[in-house]
Amino acid sequence: VQLVESGGGLVQPGGSLRLSCAFSGFTFSRFAMSWHRQAPGKERELVASITNVDGRTNYADSMKGRFTISRDNAKNTVYLQMNSLKLEDTAVYYCNARTYLHDYWGQGTQVTVSS
Repeated sequence: VQLVESGGGLVQPGGSLRLSCAFSGFTFSRFAMSWHRQAPGKERELVASITNVDGRTNYADSMKGRFTISRDNAKNTVYLQMNSLKLEDTAVYYCNARTYLHDYWGQGTQVTVSS
């Protein structure tokens, strides 16, 4: 399985970015997908997740109402729409694909929120 994130970059506070994670190498629809992030000096944390069966989503409290995770099984891609970005959202964002047997990570994409 290969996961390739894209869409990161530099954005001003209050701005928006859309991250994409392209999945290849296995059957995408079998995997629950999630986004995680890691800021300098901090542990990696869950941002949002989406199931493979019913598309149920889950968000970390600080992202609720600002971030939206979605998946397109036809394109083997998971997205993270990030709105109202804050300085503290600066981090490397990682895509994860998981089943009860497998756990795969992408290489990450940098998101920097700065004025």
